[in-house]
Amino acid sequence: MNITQSIDNLVTRLKHDQTEQGSWEYPFETGITTDAYMIILLRSLEIDDEQLIEELAERIMSRQEQNGAWKLFHDELDGNISATIDSYYALLYSRYYQKNDARLRAARRFILNNGGMEKANMFTKMMLTLTGQQRWPAFFPLPIEFILLPSSFPINFYSLSVYGRSNIAPIMILADKRFRLKTKNRPDLRELYGNREDAFFSWSRSNEWQQVFSAIKNSLTYLAGLPAQLHSMAVSQTKQYILGRIEEDGTFYSYFSSTFFMIYAMISLGHSKNDPIIQNAINGLKSMRTAIKGTTHMQYTTASIWNTSLISHALQEAGVSSHDPIIAKANNFLLKKQHRKYGDWAVHNPQSLPGGWGFSNINTINPDVDDSTATLRAITAEATDHSPLLYAWDKGTNWVTSMQNDDGGWPAFEKNTDSRFFSFLPIEKGEFILTDPSSADLTGRTLEYLGKYTNMGKTLAPMKDGIRWLVSNQESNGSWYGRWGICYIYGTWAALTGLAAAGVSPKHKAIEKGKSWLKKIQNADGGWGESCKSDSNMIYTPLGTSTLTHTAWAADALLSISDHPTLEIKKAISFLIQNLDQDDWTTDYPHGQGMAGELYIHYHSYRYIFPLLALAHYKNKWGEGNS
Repeated sequence: MNITQSIDNLVTRLKHDQTEQGSWEYPFETGITTDAYMIILLRSLEIDDEQLIEELAERIMSRQEQNGAWKLFHDELDGNISATIDSYYALLYSRYYQKNDARLRAARRFILNNGGMEKANMFTKMMLTLTGQQRWPAFFPLPIEFILLPSSFPINFYSLSVYGRSNIAPIMILADKRFRLKTKNRPDLRELYGNREDAFFSWSRSNEWQQVFSAIKNSLTYLAGLPAQLHSMAVSQTKQYILGRIEEDGTFYSYFSSTFFMIYAMISLGHSKNDPIIQNAINGLKSMRTAIKGTTHMQYTTASIWNTSLISHALQEAGVSSHDPIIAKANNFLLKKQHRKYGDWAVHNPQSLPGGWGFSNINTINPDVDDSTATLRAITAEATDHSPLLYAWDKGTNWVTSMQNDDGGWPAFEKNTDSRFFSFLPIEKGEFILTDPSSADLTGRTLEYLGKYTNMGKTLAPMKDGIRWLVSNQESNGSWYGRWGICYIYGTWAALTGLAAAGVSPKHKAIEKGKSWLKKIQNADGGWGESCKSDSNMIYTPLGTSTLTHTAWAADALLSISDHPTLEIKKAISFLIQNLDQDDWTTDYPHGQGMAGELYIHYHSYRYIFPLLALAHYKNKWGEGNS
């Protein structure tokens, strides 16, 4: 099979998978944690949706390893203790499995051999606590009065990232109320404690955090009112923050985790489980179920906008006309999903009008830079002669440009929410949950969009500052770290294509270093592959085998900065052509990350999108004959 045939096959597949409304609804798969949490939620609220519970339990059990554990990714050594605790608890709570089941005995041994429930991550510990498996600690790192601090204070509620706020807000209510919801059929998990039950919450009170915590407490004394009044105000304001950000489908910011905690927080404030807020939230979560290889999976959110914008753009790069009905339907869908409301992003960016796009099809107030530039690429060709799209394109481009951080890079959701204070907060993975710093992947792809699809030259301030940020944040080995993908290959792809589109010379030292690094880590078969361990190790960690997606990223990066098809590029293209129909663990391997060591994403669309882009870019640049 040659390049043209490979491109045609991918285009045919993608065209076939488009929905009637114009979107692509490939699954957004995040392991089994959301499946487990859904069972626990339904059982703890005594909502006996037996079909859903049984289907989710079956999927969880089907993913168990031989040693009794559950993994987040293929090469995760023996297993993941938090995922195993989540699964064990959910399977027992489902009531379709008992403690004496050999598979659950094996899971229990794995948990105890790896330190017990004390070794779980923060979200698992919170879930266990609010469902009655543990007592709340006497000390919680963020008092609920924290929400009252004005934005003029150096550390305040809006210093957190939007993802941090959406999860921390309901947790602050739950911790303040010390809420626990027990049922008569709740499994007893006391046998899972490894050493000391009282060591379950071990918030590290480092000297640095003690200073920050004292600063918060001291700042609260400046607020007018008695402590009881301030506390009541804080609870009310936190509740209103949540209620004001519930999407039409009932979810809180369209995230599974924040909606899960919101449901319990509302119950702790006196809402009945039959309250419309609770019922709508549960139905919203249920609406995110999807089917994967005959099993039912609860998605963390939907990836409708991301999939649709990336696929529409890839198809056009592959030669599908912007006037083709496939593209017209996709762009019409995207046009309807442009955000017209102000969201929290306006706190740090008050001068800009709305105009971005979010990740899921139900999101209306939480746009992000990545989905916005992806959508803008998709609609650019048609926007030149289609006035509604041109208006949307102008608004979107202005919004993206306005979101540039003061340091010159671009964040995902909000400007300048990278306070150093939160690095001292004793919350595990706080750097992923609580902050939204500039990243190489966001900055690189934004530069690629602005440089290739607008008339913004590299001498203008946004481009100059973005280029400077990328150059100054390159790793010593020549790679870049990508925050939202796996990981250094992802960041390097975005950085190199961004610098090239921004007009930086291929002979620039940063580009030469990046190119050398990619060539150095290429596998013998012509492909590339990176382990999910890279983000936790904070250094490139090879997977040991090649994947379609990593290979496509690396090939696309190299061809964007090369004036002829090098041997490395030809080998990569050959690998893609030969392996497009591959179906094994490498095609199921996560290529996206949400939280290092805890949340990984398998985008089912990536195996089609990025090989198509790389092949199309190669053919457009050098034709069929040079492969």
